[in-house]
Amino acid sequence: MKQRPRLGIYIHIPFCASKCGYCDFYSLAGCDNMMEKYHKALITHLEESAPGIKNYEVDSVYFGGGTPSYYGAERLMELFNVLKLNGNVRLDAEVTVECNPDSVNREDLKLMRQEGVTRLSMGVQSSNNDLLKLIGRRHNFRQAQDAFRMAREAGFDNISLDLIYGLPTQTKSDWAESVGKIIEMHPEHISCYGLKLEEGTPMYEDYRNSPVLPDEDEQADMYFYAAETLNRYGYKQYEISNFAAPGFESRHNLKYWTLDDYMGFGPGAASSVGNLRYTFVKDLKRYIACVNRRTGLLEEYETVDALERSVEYVMLGMRTSRGISEIDYRKRAQSNWSAIHKVLVAFQEKGWVELTGDRWHFTVPGYLISNTLIGILLEAQASNRVENIPWLDRANQAEKKLTLPKGEDELFAELYEQTKNSLD
Repeated sequence: MKQRPRLGIYIHIPFCASKCGYCDFYSLAGCDNMMEKYHKALITHLEESAPGIKNYEVDSVYFGGGTPSYYGAERLMELFNVLKLNGNVRLDAEVTVECNPDSVNREDLKLMRQEGVTRLSMGVQSSNNDLLKLIGRRHNFRQAQDAFRMAREAGFDNISLDLIYGLPTQTKSDWAESVGKIIEMHPEHISCYGLKLEEGTPMYEDYRNSPVLPDEDEQADMYFYAAETLNRYGYKQYEISNFAAPGFESRHNLKYWTLDDYMGFGPGAASSVGNLRYTFVKDLKRYIACVNRRTGLLEEYETVDALERSVEYVMLGMRTSRGISEIDYRKRAQSNWSAIHKVLVAFQEKGWVELTGDRWHFTVPGYLISNTLIGILLEAQASNRVENIPWLDRANQAEKKLTLPKGEDELFAELYEQTKNSLD
């Protein structure tokens, strides 16, 4: 019997108890009265999509948001059971639910674990309660610790915790303390995201160009500190923002970086299957109406050719620790590898990339300026030539000479040692 290809499923839950000040994902607060209508529409959409899903083996399912834990475990598990009835969900599938510490309870956690959820992704963001309040989080750090403990008691042995650096008024000592306290909890996976002020969010209006935001040098120091400290305690960096104990990399998230197939369901959810890419309407009421009318669901739809795939291969592959290789590239690309190779060699001389076996990947300093470096690689790919490497000056300018403010370097070093000693 021919083996079916693998597929990831993403189910978007757009409901939140309240919106965080930095969030620009499609999510809604104060719309609880729409949950039942949305739930019925999602079930209908999943059932109607069953013929396409059954062509695959589903090896990852991800409930994202919004706040899926706010939606409730019973609804989530009903969706999961519909998917299991209408698709080939593997017994060893990775099944993730995003949750917030303020919206989980012991009963829901037990139900999710019993029904086959294997992984939780919990938004902690900081151990500093003042910072949590500042950015609009509804929990304090003690609640996060309690939620984590309840998850362990419910049987979860694969838990990811999120942190954010570069928050308003956040110091490097705040960040070092958060990293240390998260490590003490011993999760299997840790994500560290730099704050990005997105236009249209409350924090964008309040803090753009604000002197209370850590500058680029300070954010770079925080990133270096997290990468080095997490590596020291066994969390391998496998993507720009993600660190995992061996064997606990997010299989679903890796699908996005390695160009594997996935289908999304819900308003604004994106899918990439074969050479097709499409996105559903990014509006809750329109999504429900379109599912019920069985028309008008698609917001965007395109066919991706081999050349576009090769661009994506470089752009996404270089985000991961696995990186890119000439062999993989030649399988996908309609252009020459030599120009990319010349740029990678120049990056290697600067310490921004490494060659492991036949695969090129960023170092920690390279990750820090990855947007600039990936842009240069894509320029070389598009032109298929490198002329006098004028781009090297641009890359050098992007690289920050990291210096700590006078006096604070000693404090940061001291905190580093304290964290290290407490965890040894």
